[in-house]
Amino acid sequence: MKKSVEEDVFIPLYPKSTVEDKSSLRSKFQERRFWSAVKLLSNVVLWDGIVQEDKVRDLGLSKLLNRYLLLNILNTPLGPDNVEKCNKVVACLPERWFQDLKGGSTLPELLNFSQHLLQ
Repeated sequence: MKKSVEEDVFIPLYPKSTVEDKSSLRSKFQERRFWSAVKLLSNVVLWDGIVQEDKVRDLGLSKLLNRYLLLNILNTPLGPDNVEKCNKVVACLPERWFQDLKGGSTLPELLNFSQHLLQ
């Protein structure tokens, strides 16, 4: 899993003006790479409970979400596409990770993502 996250994930960052045209090749490529990384996130998180939780959280959240997915989400204009991306990421996260948190708090690895959601 670690090798996949470190070597196989690639989401190019293009200027917003370049990807606003959804029919452009760059936009389509960036979207395919993003959704591929979301699928990898969901697969990594499936190992929670089998592999040590800190390893799964490091790979899934620290490396995959914060390094790749969040940059793309922040580069996506606010609107339905951005909401869909955020919803898919949230759907990947195990509820168990949030059971012991006090109201208004989140996992340290999710602080930047949480701030984006609050916007």
